[in-house]
Amino acid sequence: MSRYVIGAVFVYSAALIAASVASAQAPPPVDLKARCSELLEFFDWYGADRSENSDGARNHTRIAAGIDCTNGRYAEGVAAMEALLKRKGFDPSGSLATPWKVK
Repeated sequence: MSRYVIGAVFVYSAALIAASVASAQAPPPVDLKARCSELLEFFDWYGADRSENSDGARNHTRIAAGIDCTNGRYAEGVAAMEALLKRKGFDPSGSLATPWKVK
């Protein structure tokens, strides 16, 4: 074999190995539709209370985020709900468990 063919095979195999390592280390893609539903359910459960001053499901940001998620604009809905939960004093990072979904 010629020297250039061996070099090309070596470069190709190195690139293939690098690509497989990079794909193995990439974080799993976030399912924005599921995340949007999770944030909406969490806010509906914990963001409302029984007092007269609770906005709960009447919160306009929550309503707009629900519309965004229904219309397929999941990224906008998730961003709006995460900002709303932060303003309400919740930590929306990570998994949010509601009582009926805890295993």
